[in-house]
Amino acid sequence: MLHPIFSTVLGHPDLVAEHLANYAALVRQESAEAGRGLVARIVAGVLAAASVMLALGLIGVAVLLGVLQGSFHWVLVAVPAVAVVIAAVCGWYATRPSQSYGFDDLRTQLEADLQALRTAGADHGR
Repeated sequence: MLHPIFSTVLGHPDLVAEHLANYAALVRQESAEAGRGLVARIVAGVLAAASVMLALGLIGVAVLLGVLQGSFHWVLVAVPAVAVVIAAVCGWYATRPSQSYGFDDLRTQLEADLQALRTAGADHGR
């Protein structure tokens, strides 16, 4: 007598094909979620780096204008501060811990299938 998995594969190949197609869809879905998170973090990192460079340039210009004018004005601090705040927010977003669950649904499904195969094998062995 055949193991239950072989009798299922031979008797119902459409079920096996559908199961494999569902696995492929799950992998695609989880890959897309992971990719979106990675792209968002990369964009935030690039924006943080660009904002830091902009802030450094604006700070240099503010110091230069302050020295040349011989007086202090609040705008010389406010304008570079905006770029520093943007850089800080983007940097925080890029470096925060990942909230993705890294293919947990796929792992859970594989464990459930393996448990079902073990159970079928144990029942077959009796």
